[in-house]
Amino acid sequence: MDRWEKGMLAKSMAGHDRDRIYVIMDLDEIYVYLADGKIRTLDRLKKKKKKHVQLIRKVYDTDAADDAAVRRILKQYRKRESGMKEDQ
Repeated sequence: MDRWEKGMLAKSMAGHDRDRIYVIMDLDEIYVYLADGKIRTLDRLKKKKKKHVQLIRKVYDTDAADDAAVRRILKQYRKRESGMKEDQ
């Protein structure tokens, strides 16, 4: 398995969007193209260098995804994470 895959979640580690969670919609050798469904829609993907992103090893199917599906993925992830923090 390649380390970087479409559909993985990624956390921004640098820039004004630090600590924001995105879904990887596309990638190449140097960059990943990220969406959050709100500000960064599928029409306006965020281009970010791979070294400025931390992978979250959770893969979602994004082949037929629209902005609402991206928002749903991120909401589901945040809900699961907040539930895990309360259990600890």
